[in-house]
Amino acid sequence: MLLADDEILDLEGMRKFIPWQELGLEVVGAVNSGFAACEVIDKEEIDILVTDIRMPNMSGLELAKRALEKQGNLRIIFVSGHQDFNYVKQAISLNAHGYVLKPMDDKELIDSLIRICQDLNGKKKVQETEKAYKQMVPIVKNEYLLQLLEPPVEGASSNLLHKEYQLDSLCWPVQIVILEIDDYSWKLNPYADIERKNMLTTYYETLSSYFNQHGIEHMCRISKQRNALLLEQSIGLEEMKQLIQQIQMSFPFTITIGMGGIVTGLDELHISYGQAVEALDAKMFQGKGKIISYEKLGKNEIQDVRSLDEHLEAMLVAMSQYDLVRIHDELFGLFQITSRMGSKITIHNFSMYVVMKLNEYLRTVNEELFKLLGLELKNLDILLQFETIDDIHTWLRNRVFELSELLQMKKYTKNGKLVQDIIASVSERLHDNITLREVANQFSFSPNYLGLVFKEETNQNFSDYIIALRMEKAQSLLRSTNLKIYEVASLVGYRYLPYFSRQFRETSGMTPLEYRRKH
Repeated sequence: MLLADDEILDLEGMRKFIPWQELGLEVVGAVNSGFAACEVIDKEEIDILVTDIRMPNMSGLELAKRALEKQGNLRIIFVSGHQDFNYVKQAISLNAHGYVLKPMDDKELIDSLIRICQDLNGKKKVQETEKAYKQMVPIVKNEYLLQLLEPPVEGASSNLLHKEYQLDSLCWPVQIVILEIDDYSWKLNPYADIERKNMLTTYYETLSSYFNQHGIEHMCRISKQRNALLLEQSIGLEEMKQLIQQIQMSFPFTITIGMGGIVTGLDELHISYGQAVEALDAKMFQGKGKIISYEKLGKNEIQDVRSLDEHLEAMLVAMSQYDLVRIHDELFGLFQITSRMGSKITIHNFSMYVVMKLNEYLRTVNEELFKLLGLELKNLDILLQFETIDDIHTWLRNRVFELSELLQMKKYTKNGKLVQDIIASVSERLHDNITLREVANQFSFSPNYLGLVFKEETNQNFSDYIIALRMEKAQSLLRSTNLKIYEVASLVGYRYLPYFSRQFRETSGMTPLEYRRKH
């Protein structure tokens, strides 16, 4: 609010006797001239101006004109001791929201203010709704594009959304292209959380700018590490190669691009997407920081990738269970496949892949591979120095045995047994709403104490650990059962399917359906 009246008594009366606070209004200025009012308007964002029409030097009408030039959304109430029609007419021409006669009736002014406040609040809600809608559009589009990358479900697609997101103007054929940050789990580890967050934000902004520059309109984020594009044939390999080079020059990591096959309709996008995922999975053979096309991969290479992941998954389970015999068997299976690779560089890539998978797994249980083994990243150069594949096999087997034993020992520390009992208890009822207070009561501890013990042992908050357990069980159900996705979600404690899918994607880097297909 800004009040302007050359009659001091009237000005003070308005300032003191109108219940501004009850009306939700704040008086930022009460001045006795038009010039003083202009100075306030230059400094403050004013919603409502109450001004006397007849003031010396600058009339209220002149003040209103100047004020509207500076703040076009201003609401104006005129007060006047005259019923002169000429004044009223000029006030109307300035879109006045009230005209109150002196001696002033407080109720009349208050009624005018209430009407203006209601109008302002209504417009504010509309603006907030429009702003929220604009903020939601890219999020909703991202979710819709992710849905299109999965096998089609009857009634899931929408012609209205196709038009809204300009999918109806795609120039077919198109292909799905996935961009993946290489070595994501350790290349960004040396950076503080805020540095890592800012770096990723800059990375996404760089991608967005590059795509806009080259007319690529449809992109969605699959995870922090992966983005997918709908690529029309007008965009060639050269543009993708230039993007790889630009990222390599601007960031401390590289990206690899997996390209699916060409398809001719939205209902076929999931096929191209699955092929792009398989192309990226062949990165360990093909190398990183390059473009890998599904159509140029051999069938044996694709099958080898699938077999490697199966053996690796089983080895990680055996490591967590301290099953040394099974660790030996699964590693033997892995190296049986690598023995067919032939290239020393490919075998080195594979070995680094296994090490990074170990690191990723340990991070899910809040352990660090290099810290546990007392290694530094640079020590992995030893893999380049080994002369035979058997040397690499032996080195990796010994490291995995050592990790498994260290994890086993950590389970039996003073508080380790308590935490393991807690984990065993909550693991049996992940479908329930589990709270730290409830668990603390069950084990006869205070929630604060138990929370501290739990974090001390696991390096993770109780709630985050429960999420990790739920995701682990969800992955197991997706691998070993034919349950529908919503049934899996319910069994691990999620009643809202989109939230489950989003959290699953954040954890595993893929949607539940993608995970099931892959495993």
